[in-house]
Amino acid sequence: MLIRPRQLTDDAELLAIWHRAVVATHGFLSAADIQRLHRQVGELYLPAVAVHVCVAESQRILGFIGLTGSHVEMLFVDPDCHGQGVGSRLLDDARERCGPLTVDVNEQNPAAHGFYRRYGFQDTGRSESDGEGRPFPLIHMAYRGGTA
Repeated sequence: MLIRPRQLTDDAELLAIWHRAVVATHGFLSAADIQRLHRQVGELYLPAVAVHVCVAESQRILGFIGLTGSHVEMLFVDPDCHGQGVGSRLLDDARERCGPLTVDVNEQNPAAHGFYRRYGFQDTGRSESDGEGRPFPLIHMAYRGGTA
């Protein structure tokens, strides 16, 4: 696996990975939520953050991470690759480049919360709504070291 900066030609595949991962892991979102967010990810969120992708030797994109400074804004792995170390590799690379990381995780996504905790993040707080004021509580986390 290789980590490299996002190229504009990656965006269609990044959106496809985002969509498959959200459908697989974000059961608390409605189809309308996912459709609206899909548009925002492509038009607003991907261009606004520093994105790195994890690619296989075949050049197939396996997952991606987007950061603002040292804050993880997005981390999505193709569901076919869950549990294969892709997310950890992306976080390892981000820590090397950016230092200690923080992340906000949807409370209704216990698998993601567990993944970050196993990696070495600890809870630092909670918000009742997401950054856009929607009723999706967030758990704020910071990397404190550990099993990574």
